[in-house]
Amino acid sequence: MASLVLIHGGSTSGRYWDRLRPLLAPRHLAPDLPGRGERPADLMTLTVTDCVDSLLADIQAADLEPALVLMAHSSGGLVIPGLTRALGARVRHVVYSSASIPPEGGNGLDCMKPRHAEGCRKALEAARAAGRTITTLDGPAPSREQARTQYGGDPLSDALVDYVLAPERRCPDSFNVYFEALTWSHAARDLPSTYIRNLRDRAVPLALQDTMIARAPGPLETRDFDGGHVPSITEPERVAQLLNALAEG
Repeated sequence: MASLVLIHGGSTSGRYWDRLRPLLAPRHLAPDLPGRGERPADLMTLTVTDCVDSLLADIQAADLEPALVLMAHSSGGLVIPGLTRALGARVRHVVYSSASIPPEGGNGLDCMKPRHAEGCRKALEAARAAGRTITTLDGPAPSREQARTQYGGDPLSDALVDYVLAPERRCPDSFNVYFEALTWSHAARDLPSTYIRNLRDRAVPLALQDTMIARAPGPLETRDFDGGHVPSITEPERVAQLLNALAEG
């Protein structure tokens, strides 16, 4: 059986996976990326490479099986090129959940809605010119009603609104990571992967998910979930079933 490495997306932490983890049969790891929890980092200079290095250290320190299944959510997909390069044959499968897959030599901005990408460019340029630090949580927190519907899919229950807004999960994040050029050329080997297409995702609409599916290296299958951006929160049983089966391999 392979072990699982769960890689959270932007503006959250390893605690994103708390509803999923009790349902997983294999050994698994859900680390914080730098800048979250007890992982201090300068968010204005943080790079994808820094995140990959942090994950590698966590994987090497953990009691995991030699074979690994990597699960990336949203912008967590940006670490997959570097992580698969470093881990090599240890990686049995990659699972993407509305996850970022940039084109060869592209970056995280290529995985966003165009208006969001342009907003990132302008915000980071202005902050650097002014000598300010900005994060993706600058501005007011979403109201409970905004949080209830911001991911798409069915509106979140009160309990799930509490879950996503909890301070251990709603974390500052870096703009800088979206500007680093990434390469997939090493992954020309037949690394199998699965892309969870979240059909009612507001954050990463279906057309954008399909664009990223077309960029994935190696053989890929898709699984359609009729929900929003956070299936590991809203449908943890279904996600666990998929991951457990892949780990058993």
